[in-house]
Amino acid sequence: MYQTIDLVLPPEIALENDALEQYIFRKLGISATEPSAVVRVTKRSIDARSRQLKVNISAEVFVNEKVTPRISYRLEDLPFVGNRPQAIVVGAGPAGLFAALRLVELGIKPIVLERGKDVRSRRRDLAAINQAQIVNPESNYCFGEGGAGTYSDGKLYTRSKKRGDIRRVLEIFVAHGASENILIEAHPHIGTNKLPNIVAALRESIIKAGGEVHFDTKVTDFEVDNNQLRGVATADGKRFEGIGVILATGHSARDIFELLDQKSILIEAKPYAMGVRIEHQQSLIDTLQYHRPERGKYLPAASYSLVTQVKYKGEDKGVFSFCMCPGGFIVPAATAQGEVVVNGMSPSRRDSKYANSGIVVSVDEKDWAKYLDLGALAGLELQKEMEQRACRIAGNTQQAPAQLMQDFVSGKVSKSLLETSYQPGLVSVDMREVLTEPIGYRLQHGFKAFGEKMRGYLTNNAQIVGVESRTSSPVRIPRDRDSLEHPETKRLYPCGEGAGYAGGIMSAAMDGERCAEQLALRYGGSNA
Repeated sequence: MYQTIDLVLPPEIALENDALEQYIFRKLGISATEPSAVVRVTKRSIDARSRQLKVNISAEVFVNEKVTPRISYRLEDLPFVGNRPQAIVVGAGPAGLFAALRLVELGIKPIVLERGKDVRSRRRDLAAINQAQIVNPESNYCFGEGGAGTYSDGKLYTRSKKRGDIRRVLEIFVAHGASENILIEAHPHIGTNKLPNIVAALRESIIKAGGEVHFDTKVTDFEVDNNQLRGVATADGKRFEGIGVILATGHSARDIFELLDQKSILIEAKPYAMGVRIEHQQSLIDTLQYHRPERGKYLPAASYSLVTQVKYKGEDKGVFSFCMCPGGFIVPAATAQGEVVVNGMSPSRRDSKYANSGIVVSVDEKDWAKYLDLGALAGLELQKEMEQRACRIAGNTQQAPAQLMQDFVSGKVSKSLLETSYQPGLVSVDMREVLTEPIGYRLQHGFKAFGEKMRGYLTNNAQIVGVESRTSSPVRIPRDRDSLEHPETKRLYPCGEGAGYAGGIMSAAMDGERCAEQLALRYGGSNA
């Protein structure tokens, strides 16, 4: 017998494997001692919209039936491409790694060039930021193998369902060591403690199949001939040529944006968002979201999503939560000395006592009007300005400016700050001096609105930490809607977050695959 079943259950049954199995056996009239009976959960989501918490479960039940494999993706099916035409992939974040793996599947040899270090070596540079407050501009929380997503919460959900095969990407992660739970949960994540090994496994698959991955290899020039990108040059004087270039450098590769501008390769300024990180006690967020004093042993650390509109000088703009990290930490995400940038991450168990989230405001050409003479780099300059001001006001280290939440809303400088997960430490300042006036005003009123939506959220038992400025790329590298190729510079495939086409691990990975497919379709045959 094979059967599927959908259930709505309380957490103590749905989230406890033995209890769930026994419940399903009773419901279907299956003996609990039946040796061939297997229950496999296929989907799970928590519904906390009412005070009566429920968990939605979908499951498969096998009785005297062969249990089919959970995933169909097979690493042993990858071809060897060591002697095949090669394509260049700039950047080893999720977009670059998945682009490279897809190129392998399509019979093209990927040459991956990563400016930073391999995922294990990055750890020493992250420790230097946190402990000695020294930023390595080539190896940090943004640059290095796995990109910004590796040392993050590892969220694997996306609204970009039309951009690619979500299930396929999740299966590739499982094939490289991720828990099968990511195939089940409505909001799956891997965790910053698990992602490095998975990223390293992805790299090994590429190399084993005949591809190449080069670390400490910074692209410093593009080889353009007759409006075709034939290859790239690197800081160590090497040149790499191929049938095309997938540019997957991430949202913080400012030197790449500047290089594109210098080479007259078309780029555009694009809207993005900036603001702060807010840090609460996780126990408070659990209480507000689960409507109970403690979440107990079955429920995961609670998250939230908030959005509102705030009018400033007659114009409404969005204020919203971004990259919420339950049970997580705030980390320093600067890519150069003289700037302070914060981001969030969570371990797989999300067991920190803190919850943090970006709370950001949409910004556009009106916000960077004074930099319009910089053309496509105008938004990037506004980003730089706020990050450098944050550093200067906080004392020119990696200590971050901060203020208690209610004090910020009330316009008071905090006499003292709370304990924090941010290792370099905090400095009490008036955050309105760090933020631009429109962003500061909208955040103040946004927090008031959020306090109405989540009673207890607006409190001086929380603090804001600045600045959250790398939410997405301030630049878009245009491309044809269908072919994904740059409209003017042929053989160039702008990809992922850095090009303005993704917003997280999943959407970046899917975009990388699509760019690989289009490059192979156009240049992978007799045109190579």
